[in-house]
Amino acid sequence: MSLDTRVKICGVTTAGDALMAARAGADMLGLNFYAPSPRSLTPKLAQEIANHLRDEIGEGCPALIGVFVNEDASRIADIGEQVGLDAAQLSGDEAPDALRAKALRRSPAFKSLRPKNSDIAQREAQLFTPGGPEDERLPSLLLDAWHPKLYGGSGEQASDDVARALSAAVPRLMIAGGLNAENVGRRVRALRPWGVDVASGVESAPGVKDADLVRNFVAAAKGL
Repeated sequence: MSLDTRVKICGVTTAGDALMAARAGADMLGLNFYAPSPRSLTPKLAQEIANHLRDEIGEGCPALIGVFVNEDASRIADIGEQVGLDAAQLSGDEAPDALRAKALRRSPAFKSLRPKNSDIAQREAQLFTPGGPEDERLPSLLLDAWHPKLYGGSGEQASDDVARALSAAVPRLMIAGGLNAENVGRRVRALRPWGVDVASGVESAPGVKDADLVRNFVAAAKGL
């Protein structure tokens, strides 16, 4: 059965991987600007990747999402303009006001949450959903697994209870954490999220995407 699930391939580090993921059917590509991450990019390299992708794909290019952690809004806006980002993903300890920063008016932003439980998830959804994108091609919120130290990338799955609580409260919920080509189909059928996000689950090494894993992930997530 075909599923209307959006797929974000995150942590793309090369133009070749970006083009491969786009041709595999990814709806969004994540470009990481958090320096401690093994998938981190400089704005210049991200711009080169974006330009190459748009030259090759044209209007069918996936949405390009910049991943930021506790970054100044003006720098997010500058990188967004340089690279041509479609949106910014705020994956740190940002406050709800960060989504409405004046500098980000040209590039919508959405929050990545890592709530400990369903009650916290619902409270955070009330705070962060109103400032999220109105564009229906973009998620309202991203749910990642709780971890006391890591800003995502833990390899752990978000709680089913938390995912269900947020799905009921958020118009376009994207889930991340511990997903791969073997389990994403089950997760999608069980939780019915608007979208799914993956990085390490489709890699042969940190920052190196595996073409077969990417294609299999997209097919499983979309029920193809």
